Amino acid sequence: MAKILVVEDNEVNRDMLSRRLTRRGYEVLVAVDGQEGIQMAQSQSPDLILMDMSLPVLDGWEATRRLKADPNTQKIPVIALTAHALMSDREQAFEVGCDDYETKPIDFPRLIEKLEARVGPGNPVAE
Repeated sequence: MAKILVVEDNEVNRDMLSRRLTRRGYEVLVAVDGQEGIQMAQSQSPDLILMDMSLPVLDGWEATRRLKADPNTQKIPVIALTAHALMSDREQAFEVGCDDYETKPIDFPRLIEKLEARVGPGNPVAE
């Protein structure tokens, strides 16, 4: 079972992503700010990180930069999640080391395609 770290400060977004990913068979870890996201990535070794870019304590841009600079976490794929939809924001996400980019509101089927391309399908729970 792939382990997904969701780094998101918005409780509604965090809850929605957690529930939907869990139903699709992924193990979900949650962090509420960039610093906690880094600590969890280092201690839990997730298979993929969904990183909100507008976070308290340490924003997603800097958190991703630090994760990609650390030999222990640099290979973990990071998908940026942001309400910033400008081409410059997309470019900045790739510059700091994000492996992909998804705008908010999240198109869940498209996000799942991106996630499955990197870590494979989950094991969906029967509903």
